[in-house]
Amino acid sequence: MTKTGKKNDCPCGSGQVFDRCCNRFLSGQEAPRTPLELMCSRYTAYTRQDSRYLRHTWYPNAMPEGALAADPSIKWIRLHIIRHEEEGDDGLVEFIAHYKVNGRARKLHETSRFLREGGKWYYLDGTFNE
Repeated sequence: MTKTGKKNDCPCGSGQVFDRCCNRFLSGQEAPRTPLELMCSRYTAYTRQDSRYLRHTWYPNAMPEGALAADPSIKWIRLHIIRHEEEGDDGLVEFIAHYKVNGRARKLHETSRFLREGGKWYYLDGTFNE
């Protein structure tokens, strides 16, 4: 269940039903139109251990080796978007992803960069914030 407690809510925290939110991207029915949509759908892919989608949305040749190894000890809890920007074919999303590892609460604070190429948005890289 998501933080709202509704089983069908999208893990990204939008408050929408999964099928109307990130599933349309993960299933390939639609492509994210903004860096924010891509960020939210990638977070949802992590919650579902959907490495196919993560590979598909990572900028070609920018994905570090071993970056998508599934870790069953990680449970993604909540996504908090701090800010997002889009200028031309460049995008930025700063977020905090809350998760648990072996029951211990943690958070990942990152500023991610996105690039649009050929009309498609890709995750390029990120900088960890403290």
